[in-house]
Amino acid sequence: MEAIMISDETIAEKIYYIREEKVMLDSDLAALYQIETKQLKRQVRRNLKRFPPDFMFELNAEEISRSQIGTLKHGGNIKYAPMAFTEQGVSMLSSVLNSDRAIAVNIQIMRIFTRVRKMLMDNTELRLEIEKIKSKLDNQDKNMEVVFRYLDELLEAKYNPAPREPIGFKLKS
Repeated sequence: MEAIMISDETIAEKIYYIREEKVMLDSDLAALYQIETKQLKRQVRRNLKRFPPDFMFELNAEEISRSQIGTLKHGGNIKYAPMAFTEQGVSMLSSVLNSDRAIAVNIQIMRIFTRVRKMLMDNTELRLEIEKIKSKLDNQDKNMEVVFRYLDELLEAKYNPAPREPIGFKLKS
């Protein structure tokens, strides 16, 4: 198997978030595999049964213009809509692209997808812990507010005592 010299950062930069999915575009994958984009698309179209909508979808005009991903890479002249591959779709590409490089690159991409997923899970767990702490602090603030209100009432009572009837004998004058 071929040793691949692609940095993880290079691959991670090519993972986009489209339609609430982490995806990679056909042109980026073709560059990583060192093949032409049209060759990658041809292989996918020949094996469409392997790529259901949750594995691969084509970007619509709004997604292309909103993200500017496709127009930048294709010089603004797009004949065919870019294909976006989810993690499962990228994995499936290794079954239709049989070169050693494609297999090695796919293994590296899968590892990066796994790392990204783990980072997101770690961030979610961290966010939940922070929310718990904030909730406890909110309750703490309310409790402290009650304590300070009682202290204020006690201090006020000490400095402004209510008039009382004197005790003891009263002398008549």
